[in-house]
Amino acid sequence: MADWGQLFVPSTPLLETIVRGSVMYLTLFGLLRVILKRESGTTGVTDLLVIVLLADAAQNGMSGNYTSITDGVLLVSVIIGWSYLLDAVAYRWPAAARLIRPGSLVLVRDGRMLHRNMRRELITDEELRQQLREQGIDDIGKVREARMESDGQLSVTTRTTDEPRQQGRRRGVH
Repeated sequence: MADWGQLFVPSTPLLETIVRGSVMYLTLFGLLRVILKRESGTTGVTDLLVIVLLADAAQNGMSGNYTSITDGVLLVSVIIGWSYLLDAVAYRWPAAARLIRPGSLVLVRDGRMLHRNMRRELITDEELRQQLREQGIDDIGKVREARMESDGQLSVTTRTTDEPRQQGRRRGVH
């Protein structure tokens, strides 16, 4: 016979579950925001493995080994709540949005790779060229601007055939 009390009565104090879920969510958010931006645009087998391992590693820190359904539902609600709250804050306050959602970063300007920006995202010349080829661009000289967007995707604008190529470095370009 099922022990209904064990299934639905929280085994961990509710406030403890909320604090644990909040700390783990915000820690993982910060680490993923800083470290894995360039990986977030695509989901491959290794990305799924990282997510599964992160979830497993974080599980005990978040749950405190809970046993009731109520504990699990509360923990999931805390995680979803933080996700929604951070999106709402980023929507309402542009200053906070810059911290919560990374801005785009120019990697190519006027056919020239910007190596300092590429280093910030740990992108090699070959990785950038591969991304351009995947978008049908075989000559970097045709690129007006290529940006790493906040979701990890590369967006590219190309020059028209009659548009002259910029020579030299413009002031203020990073």
